[in-house]
Amino acid sequence: MLRISFASDHRGVAIKGRLAQRLVDAGYEVIDEGTDSDHAVDYPDYAQIVARKVSSGEVDRGILICGTGIGMAIAANKFPGVRAAPCYDEMMVELSRRHNDVNVLCLPGDLIGERSVDDLVLMWLRTEFEGGRHSRRIDKIEGIEKNGQP
Repeated sequence: MLRISFASDHRGVAIKGRLAQRLVDAGYEVIDEGTDSDHAVDYPDYAQIVARKVSSGEVDRGILICGTGIGMAIAANKFPGVRAAPCYDEMMVELSRRHNDVNVLCLPGDLIGERSVDDLVLMWLRTEFEGGRHSRRIDKIEGIEKNGQP
């Protein structure tokens, strides 16, 4: 069973609460890292909680929701081993996993409907990394993280 660290800022809190329960019902272990209110908060505070857990291996994957998903991705990608990407549709979700082994999905709380979000997240969780030539590219990204060059 995948362990998923899950957080949002105030703009994703409604989706997060509903989606977290849907994932638990689907058999995933979900750790809700907040926020639990629609009062304004700063997305980096929540991105770092999830990214730190993914980076350390404490959880298998992370999901972050803010207004666009972009801010969360920028903050999460500051942590070693985190590959976070904002995804808005099926193609981005599938390729983020198959080709980039994305381990933190960043969603836009303001841009897609509830049903679409559920479907995108389940697709992302069920899609495997292809490896092969893509592994070589991930290795180069990890080299940049560690040494400043591929």
